[in-house]
Amino acid sequence: MWARDAVELLGPARIDFGRENLGTIRLVAIEGSIDFRISERDGAPFVEFSWSGYDDADPACGRGWAVLRGERLTGKLFIHRGDESTFVARRTP
Repeated sequence: MWARDAVELLGPARIDFGRENLGTIRLVAIEGSIDFRISERDGAPFVEFSWSGYDDADPACGRGWAVLRGERLTGKLFIHRGDESTFVARRTP
């Protein structure tokens, strides 16, 4: 939904799924923490998450989901009472 330069306003856009079902997200002017759960749908790994943090210094939250197919993570991000957008992510070394 957003132009690439907008997506990387705060630096490289990223979504990190870490240990104990916690992670981080950064894109556009959003920085936040993630609470996620992994399951399987149609034979592929699937993750659902909620996030909370800030959007340009204003408190913000939302949710999202993604499915892993090969090396591509494809999903959708929702900003509570705001925008929504699909995304494609690739694992970085």
